Amino acid sequence: MNTWVLSLCWVLLMVACPGANADMPAVERHVVVLVYHRFASTVDSAMTVRMQTFEAHLQAIEAAGYRIVPLADVLSWHEGKLDALPAKAVAMTVDDGHRSVYDTLWPALRGRSIPVTLFVYPSAISNAPYAMTWPQLRALARTGQFDVQSHTYWHPNFRVERARRSADGFAEFARDQLRRAKARIEAEIGAPVHILAWPFGIHDPELERMAREEGYTAALTLDAQPLRLSQPAMALPRYLITDGCGAPCMTNILKAGEGHHE
Repeated sequence: MNTWVLSLCWVLLMVACPGANADMPAVERHVVVLVYHRFASTVDSAMTVRMQTFEAHLQAIEAAGYRIVPLADVLSWHEGKLDALPAKAVAMTVDDGHRSVYDTLWPALRGRSIPVTLFVYPSAISNAPYAMTWPQLRALARTGQFDVQSHTYWHPNFRVERARRSADGFAEFARDQLRRAKARIEAEIGAPVHILAWPFGIHDPELERMAREEGYTAALTLDAQPLRLSQPAMALPRYLITDGCGAPCMTNILKAGEGHHE
């Protein structure tokens, strides 16, 4: 192969030159998935993010050249549809179904192209004083900006529950949590539920298998690292965001996986 051909192959990122890039390490694509819980003007709990902090996060994301995309697009990419995402993508999720999502976050996002996936546990909805109601969740879902998915039925600590039950009793309990949450959300919202957020980020191979068997195709943890194609679908990582994470922190999160090589 002559020098001219080799030079041309280099310009074309060595796609058409067999063997020319054999020794070049490939940069593994990554996506950043964020998880929030509560929103307010002041910090009233460990999981509350002030709206001024949240706005700083949005500015940091834009300044770093990232685009906020639906979590569904991230999962399509993870399943092999590699053109489903822009070059730099972030997905935004919110756990628990706290009423501040409806009262505080939604007014701030109205009219802005920022998709959000909500992971809720039905036992709290229209029941616990801190939670949204089913009519509120339906209103959010109708906007097309919010997707409602499962956080199990009542947010158990699976590690604690396994320790206090027999093996069969735990399996029955876990399946009930997974199945009832999916069925209730689908009935109330009228849309398919196939994504799970593990309560407290707790999961293991047995729970992952149960979730698959109950109809979930992906599940997310609280492991603070970028989401990559090489990671299993039932243990996809997210970054837990608190108010202590300001704009510099968000910038560092976005850069965490850049430059990583397979």
